[in-house]
Amino acid sequence: MLLNERETDEGLLVSVCDPDVLGETFENGKVSLTVDEAFYDGEEADEQTVVDSLARCSVANLVGTDSVALAVEHGFVEEENVLDLDGTRHAQLLWM
Repeated sequence: MLLNERETDEGLLVSVCDPDVLGETFENGKVSLTVDEAFYDGEEADEQTVVDSLARCSVANLVGTDSVALAVEHGFVEEENVLDLDGTRHAQLLWM
């Protein structure tokens, strides 16, 4: 998985994606998502590093079957809140 962390005024913003979806565009009806390299490209990270990052973040964007599955498995995202987009999965996380 590719992990990118950015500090913002609102806290830590994390983006995670599967390497094979980087640069791709996915659509489902009116919804379109481009996995922009400027936003999603980051360091290769193992599962534990991603879990640790999600535990510390304020906001996270996740794209890809493996990345989203990890967030669901560890309780960061509820399965019913995951979007299926033309062959991949997308989820967002916001801690309030």
